[in-house]
Amino acid sequence: MTPLRTFARGMLAAIFVAEGFNALRQPDRLVQRAKPVTDQLAPTLKSIHPRIPTDPKTLVRVNGGVQLTAALLLATGRASTPAAAALAASLVPTTIAGHPFWTFEDPEQRRLQRILFLKNAGLLGGLIFAALDNEGRPGISWRAGNLSKRAQRSTKRAYKTAKREAKIALLTARHALPTGS
Repeated sequence: MTPLRTFARGMLAAIFVAEGFNALRQPDRLVQRAKPVTDQLAPTLKSIHPRIPTDPKTLVRVNGGVQLTAALLLATGRASTPAAAALAASLVPTTIAGHPFWTFEDPEQRRLQRILFLKNAGLLGGLIFAALDNEGRPGISWRAGNLSKRAQRSTKRAYKTAKREAKIALLTARHALPTGS
């Protein structure tokens, strides 16, 4: 990983390390704001598996743990694509729960929450870039297409070689046959 990529990923991950750690340590400060979103997610989580916790405090901690772990992976360049995808997925409910600017009556509060909402939208864009960044290496779709083309070429070469060798063997066999006595 280049120094610039390392620096950029570290900068992008920093907010998630700090906030993920805080959510794990002090989830109570986030529970009330998360409750509307966790209440909507609870039936879906229960339908996936009945033993998945649905209480807001646990979900805030799980989200914090995901953010902390994924941010550390992203910052260190380990499994950066899935880490960025996990952060992006965790950022959506966090943003909706944390900055519902459309619910505020006070114009100043609404403006502040809209700015924070848009900041998170910008972070989401950065995470999408980080998830798609393959550090100059070809992407999976190119690799799959290239592998297919190489397999086709290899098959054609093998066919041509087998055909040529069969022709040579036939000619050799014809010359080796005794001529009429």
